[in-house]
Amino acid sequence: MLSSRSLLKHAVPVLRALPARRSITNSCIALSDKLFVHRDTVDNNASVKFEFNEYNLERAKEILAKYPHQYKKGAIMPLLDLGQRQLGWTSLPVMNAVAKMVQVPPMRVYEVATFYTMYNREPVGKYFLQLCTTTPCQLCGSTEILKTIESHLGIQVGETTKDGKFTLVEVECAGACVNAPVLAVNDDYYEDLTPETTIKVLESFKANKPLKAGPQSGRHTCEPKGGLTTLTSEPTGPGFNIRSDL
Repeated sequence: MLSSRSLLKHAVPVLRALPARRSITNSCIALSDKLFVHRDTVDNNASVKFEFNEYNLERAKEILAKYPHQYKKGAIMPLLDLGQRQLGWTSLPVMNAVAKMVQVPPMRVYEVATFYTMYNREPVGKYFLQLCTTTPCQLCGSTEILKTIESHLGIQVGETTKDGKFTLVEVECAGACVNAPVLAVNDDYYEDLTPETTIKVLESFKANKPLKAGPQSGRHTCEPKGGLTTLTSEPTGPGFNIRSDL
């Protein structure tokens, strides 16, 4: 009878199945064109003064009057928007002025301004171009519109033209999918765009004579492109199709 030592000596090695190799892949990092960490610059530091002008100060008071005294902080967002409209962008001094007005620590205002991308933390051009590139707009040609804008103005997404007139960014979603593709210029929407009509819109702003906002295809608001398909006749009056004895 073999000893345990002999058994171990003559044992056939057992091959264990190695676990399947798994490759780990990383998607590319999507870099944002927005600034979320403050860096002092010549025109954006705590020593730069900002005050609401006389007109906007009155508007600020009207905004604050809508909130109970103990809830002044609820006015942070509209006041930041007001400051951005006056200066053109949301600088550190703008945020500090709003914090002082609503009597909260400045950090509370910084938190709001860095969370919402509607607040531009860096200077932007006179005409702020926000092109929607979400799925509905992309299916309707927003990629071509983006290439057209970049080529015509000579800038990339996140850049401003040398004359300071145009800044281009991508956004999701403009909320006007039925009129895709959509380009917002400041507060106005230009819809149903093609590369040709996009150039016309840009040229009109270059000449400081903006085209009328809305669909650039000729249709009225968001009616069907092929024309109305329902309610095309005079509406019927009361009692239509109702039995006479009722």
